[in-house]
Amino acid sequence: MCRSAYAVRIPTPCTRKMPLVLQIDGKGVVMRPEALREATRRAAAKSAAAGRRGRLAPGEKPNRKRMATVACVFDTTPAPRRPHDIIHPPGGRTESRPPRPGPKAECKWCTTSVIRPPEQIVADAFAQATARDPQHLRDWILLVDGARHQLDLTHTEAACRGIRLNLLLDFVHVAEYCWTAAHAFHPVGSRETETWAADKLTAVLAGHAERAATEMAARAAVEQISAARREAVTTCHRYLTGHLDQLHYDAALKAGWPIATGAGEGACRHLIADRLDITGAGWELDGAEAILQLRALITNGDFENYWCYHGRREHQQPPPHP
Repeated sequence: MCRSAYAVRIPTPCTRKMPLVLQIDGKGVVMRPEALREATRRAAAKSAAAGRRGRLAPGEKPNRKRMATVACVFDTTPAPRRPHDIIHPPGGRTESRPPRPGPKAECKWCTTSVIRPPEQIVADAFAQATARDPQHLRDWILLVDGARHQLDLTHTEAACRGIRLNLLLDFVHVAEYCWTAAHAFHPVGSRETETWAADKLTAVLAGHAERAATEMAARAAVEQISAARREAVTTCHRYLTGHLDQLHYDAALKAGWPIATGAGEGACRHLIADRLDITGAGWELDGAEAILQLRALITNGDFENYWCYHGRREHQQPPPHP
């Protein structure tokens, strides 16, 4: 019913200079056994038949979660930046060059479901974005965290609608890989580690990700480091070179676009984790879905409008037969 309410609502218009940002993410919800998807339920039964482990890792809930898909769409005003606005230069900043603020999410809209498949959530997000930009005159930006399945779904939906997407990988994920590689060469917490990571991340932001990856791989080949540390560098190299088409941060910063998935991550936390991920909770399917839909309506600021729409639809229904 929420989807039909949004289908008849006209979003606030924006100028073509304001980019349109889409983010797709997922978050697991601990479910009752009968509410799990079939593959997860079979894995849980197999694990139980094999015998339960004595102790699980902190936060570990094997074969007890069902993935909820979250989509976020928002407008933003361009805010051009430089790489040093994001990465502190070695030695710290000077007061004469304060960092420029980044773009902020405006008119954010979220949707989520633990029942409907991810492709429907992606389609709803594109429908909301299309309602904001029917003629596709604005820059469409898709921020991703590297999940291949979600990326494939968004590419398929964009192709069906004839939309050109500007794809960007979440910079926070890139930074995590680079910091792990930095610890392969220098001690944790040292000034040398900070300088090395800042140098490589600044190069990535400036559009030289391939060069940064090549340099770290070459240094790992020359220096005598352990196999585990060498593997961390190899993993970072593979991650950067495997996503070069998603690392055009130089163009994104110049255009004033966002380069991190903070809005989507925040939606996952607020819509799902803060309510459904409480200690000891195990959700039924209909109950979890109802909570998610309600929280999404309230987060979008649409509860009052939806309730009026719901009342009108109820009055339009034919009376029940005696």
